[in-house]
Amino acid sequence: MSSPEDREPGIPMDSSKEELGGLAGAGDYSKHDMTVCLGNGEVKSCAVVKYSAAPPPTTYALLQEKTDLKLPPANWLRENPQLGSAGTTVLGSSSKSKPFSSFGMAYEFIDCIGDDVDVVSDSENIKKLLKIPYSKSHVSMAVHRVGRTLLLDELDTQELLRRSSQTGDWTWLKEIYQRLIDQKWQRKKKSKEHWYQKAILSKFLYYSINGDGAADPVTEDMIKEDEDDGAEEYSSSWPATFTSTMSEAEETDTPKQESVPVDNDFALGQVTSVPKEQNLPTLFNEGENSQGLRNDFVRNIMWTFEDIHMLVGSNMPIFGGGRYPAVSLRLRDSNKPINILTGIDYWLDNLMCNVPELVMCFHVNGIVQKYEMIKTEDIPHLENSNFSTRVVKDIAQNILSFLKSNCTKEGHTYWLFKASGSDIVKLYDLTTLCEEAEEEKYQNPFTLPVAVLLYKVASNLMLKASQNRKHYGKIRTLLLNCVKLLDPEKHPQIIASAYYMLSELFQLDELPDEDGGESLRAGGSEDSYSDEDREEEEGEDDDLTEDGEEMGSYSNCPRPQDDSKAVAVIRSVGELSVPEKYKSTHQIRPSCAFPVSQDKEERCRHVLSYVLKGLKAVDGSIKKESDLPAADPNTPIPLKYEDGGASGASEKGISLLLERGSGQVDQKHPTRSGMIPGSWQHRMKLELFLKASKAYYVLSDAATNLLKYGRALRYIKLSLQCYDAFCSVSETLHPHVLHFHSQCLSLCGDIQIMLAQNASNRAAYLEEYSYQTREDQEILHSLHRESSCQDFSMATDLAMDPEYQLFVSCRCYEAAHELLISGLLKDQSSDQLPQVLKRLGNIRNEMGVYYMNQAAAMQTEKQGKKSVSAAEQDLWKKSFSFFEKGMKDFEAIRDSTNTALLLCNTGRLMRICAQAHCPVSADESRGEFSPEEALYYNKAIDYYLQALRALGSRKSHPAVWDSVNWELSTTYFTLATLLQDYAPLSRKAQEQIEREVTDAMMKSLKYCDLQTESARQPLYQYRAATIHHRLASMYHSCFRNQVGDEHLRKQHRSLAELHYSKAVSLFLSLKDAPCELLRTLLERVAFTEFTMAGQSSSVAKLKSLIGAIEIMSETRHAFQLIRKELLEEQAEAEPSAAESADSPDRASGSTSGLDLQEVSKLVGVFEPSFSFLLFQAIKLMTTAKRKPSGKDEDALKNYKAVYSKLLRAKKDAPLLSRVELYVELLQQLTPKTGSDIAGANKA
Repeated sequence: MSSPEDREPGIPMDSSKEELGGLAGAGDYSKHDMTVCLGNGEVKSCAVVKYSAAPPPTTYALLQEKTDLKLPPANWLRENPQLGSAGTTVLGSSSKSKPFSSFGMAYEFIDCIGDDVDVVSDSENIKKLLKIPYSKSHVSMAVHRVGRTLLLDELDTQELLRRSSQTGDWTWLKEIYQRLIDQKWQRKKKSKEHWYQKAILSKFLYYSINGDGAADPVTEDMIKEDEDDGAEEYSSSWPATFTSTMSEAEETDTPKQESVPVDNDFALGQVTSVPKEQNLPTLFNEGENSQGLRNDFVRNIMWTFEDIHMLVGSNMPIFGGGRYPAVSLRLRDSNKPINILTGIDYWLDNLMCNVPELVMCFHVNGIVQKYEMIKTEDIPHLENSNFSTRVVKDIAQNILSFLKSNCTKEGHTYWLFKASGSDIVKLYDLTTLCEEAEEEKYQNPFTLPVAVLLYKVASNLMLKASQNRKHYGKIRTLLLNCVKLLDPEKHPQIIASAYYMLSELFQLDELPDEDGGESLRAGGSEDSYSDEDREEEEGEDDDLTEDGEEMGSYSNCPRPQDDSKAVAVIRSVGELSVPEKYKSTHQIRPSCAFPVSQDKEERCRHVLSYVLKGLKAVDGSIKKESDLPAADPNTPIPLKYEDGGASGASEKGISLLLERGSGQVDQKHPTRSGMIPGSWQHRMKLELFLKASKAYYVLSDAATNLLKYGRALRYIKLSLQCYDAFCSVSETLHPHVLHFHSQCLSLCGDIQIMLAQNASNRAAYLEEYSYQTREDQEILHSLHRESSCQDFSMATDLAMDPEYQLFVSCRCYEAAHELLISGLLKDQSSDQLPQVLKRLGNIRNEMGVYYMNQAAAMQTEKQGKKSVSAAEQDLWKKSFSFFEKGMKDFEAIRDSTNTALLLCNTGRLMRICAQAHCPVSADESRGEFSPEEALYYNKAIDYYLQALRALGSRKSHPAVWDSVNWELSTTYFTLATLLQDYAPLSRKAQEQIEREVTDAMMKSLKYCDLQTESARQPLYQYRAATIHHRLASMYHSCFRNQVGDEHLRKQHRSLAELHYSKAVSLFLSLKDAPCELLRTLLERVAFTEFTMAGQSSSVAKLKSLIGAIEIMSETRHAFQLIRKELLEEQAEAEPSAAESADSPDRASGSTSGLDLQEVSKLVGVFEPSFSFLLFQAIKLMTTAKRKPSGKDEDALKNYKAVYSKLLRAKKDAPLLSRVELYVELLQQLTPKTGSDIAGANKA
């Protein structure tokens, strides 16, 4: 034998890939990953050992020539890790694939299922498929599809039909078989020679481990006993059908399965949302020896053959020695040459297990003759066993394409069948055939394993879905197919969990923290069913003759088979050897598009639909289990009822392992519906209630955005009712749940405040609020099983009183705020607290405004009552209190803009207080400006100044700044006006009052923003003009009344002229204040006349008169504006002459805004003043001593003409006619008044 140093370079030692470790947990399989690639240039083969239970290969013992293999070695049939399960029976290596072997592997390597792997199967099944064109032996396999992965298992119909004749369990399959394949069937026992060959193979393997063991003779009885044992062992490996209990005899034969039916260990891992963790809770009960679906292979290999990825299970013993560190041992009868089937068998075994060399031991009648070593790549070229590896590759690709093209339905059991000696391969859909026969689907033993596998793959994908939403469509398809397969009466927990996961697929995007903070927790572990020991199909005897003899019952049918029931047919096995003969679209994924809707309501309705189905599944199971005693949630709950025998106890030992924080649920008292705290129903309901609450929250938020406040209130009520039910069955609330609850309360507050502000639509809102769908009613019914759901009724009732709605809104925000600053949440960083504080500040502002408006309305209704009522003062206090609290809320989040707005509203409240303290005399006339008024106005000014300081500058928020600026200017102006019009002369001196008025007016003027273009600019201009007019009037009055101090009189005179000039300029720019302009000009003329009265020189008087006439001529602009408005009003009045009853309203200037009474009054002042000025000017110019110039003569002549027309004018003429006359006369004066007047005209 060659030493390890002699091995060929480039081939790694097999010990590097075969890690030592017994039956290590599948969680450790990543430690065993090792890739070895073999190939001869014709085909590509690459294998990764995913898991190995065998120790590193040990050197095999080279048997002496003439060793008699008929004699057993001393260690025979003793358990040996080198042989694994292959050597524990006389039968040697497992020759039969167990019916669920692929599921055991799939459960253990769930990450590979669905996308990464094309095929999962026992290596024996793979070999049998690839030998179809070369072999006449029968093929019978069950095929299942999960995503793009196919699971292949041998379907021994002979064994099933034998059981059918004994127990009647499989009559439906027997009928299908007889209808489709053969009406007659018989089981042919294996020959004595068959068991003899098995025995010497087993002994040879044990000899190869321990060559010097003592030998014992093999008796005929032992071989017979081994044969019987083998038959029994294989028989008991088939589980009982899932709808009936096993007979006592069967339970005796299979003690390991006693009271543990196949589906009894199915338990669900729960998908839940728990922050920061992604655990995989155990899916199966590891405490019991699960039978039927455990991964019993010595090694699991990820084998890539060309472009086909396969997860393969193999029990082939591997030894060390030879030129390579790994070899496979084969025993061969020298009298029988190696045929092509045996060659393919050996070649594929070595490829799959990364074994580079084959050691062949030849014997004659059990006597060892010689050893021969063959490289794996040389096997296809052996004499009598020559085959093309590329053809084998083509066969593999064609078979995979054929299966993937036709096995399209997840959850269906397909049957791939080829009769012995036949060239036709058929594919049947057993699930469809079973349904056509109207048989219960649970008689198909594959139904539950398939359903659980679909569930586990979906659960595993849920972990990836948080990173990549492309998996959502796959998950949804997997779960819907899973649910479709299961009976709600027998498997409510799987169904409820599947529906919950379906609800998790629809991203609601309702919570800012949830998407980033929560993770999906999915069930999925590695333990599942265990399997009986395996048999390995006899490799060297796998030729056409022996295979045909062994399964003689599969001989060609005596009558034509019915092809119409087949899903697909391969007419000739020879087609499989043709390259790409069955090339198909199998690499294109079947359509499982996720129904992504942009409509939030539609997504939420999907969620609620799945939640309701999940709740129904849970409620249905509680009815049966409500009489269970309290139990430790970590201990399986024994079921007290029998439902369909073995399958009725399928939920035994279920544990969802939901995280609920550090607190423990009270385990002594059942909930209102009879749920045991800690049971799967209890934990599932918690998740479903919370999911429903979140869905209703999103619906409510969407309705709020659509301004459907009645609907929004109904949805938030349902959300809070779900939360109420959640709390009623949960003692400990996780922080993320409390966080969500604060959001619900906050939204409820939003809705109530909007209802209060839109009271006019209350009838429509009430109709929306009262409507309820059937789905909502059913969910509510499920909630009422656990809770009365009345804890939040106050917050979610549709009230008719706006004050109450504001109060409820405020309480909701306060409760949300208290939650966020509570012990569980205060240390968590969240952007929700600022939002809630902002809302709290806003609702307190609304409450303050509401009470302030109530106080203002009460003040209006007083109708002359003197004193301030206690009710008014109470409203002020409430309003002020809310404003104060609101300011604190906004200050806490440094919201200067809203703080400024609340300060502004507080200033307005102070002004209302000031107005309420307005003194009224006995005759209901306004009294002097009171100290209380001054106090509140000054407080208002103080709050407005604080608001400006809070904003800092106009840049921070121009709109708010302008608003505060305007209010401050208005307050100063109001204060000055009241001081001026109702001077407190009884308390203060005239001079002091004048100073205060001037000071207030100038401050008001300071805050009149005349430069910035805005909607308020005309208002600012009007106010500024009014201030200048009032100041001019005040200085005019001071000038008239001042006696003695000539310096002060001159100062007052100059100030009056200055302010009159500015007032006129501003009023001229407004174009819509003709009365104010006319009044100001007339006052200015009067001021000039008063000045003239104090003059003694006729020259000075004439100069003053001409100046006064110039000022008077400026009134032409005012009269032109008045005439324009009168003409417009007349034009509008003519079409509606028939509506004469409305003419008084029109006369009041309702259309143009012109105060006709004020115009008439001013005209009454204008005409005599104008007439007097003209008369005095004519008089002085006529009596002047100096000779008049030509210019003076023209002026005099013009004055006389104008005066003459004025005197002849009719005093009772209509207002419009008189105004037009004044415009004409003033226009006649204008050219003669010099350059100044011309300039004024241009202005």
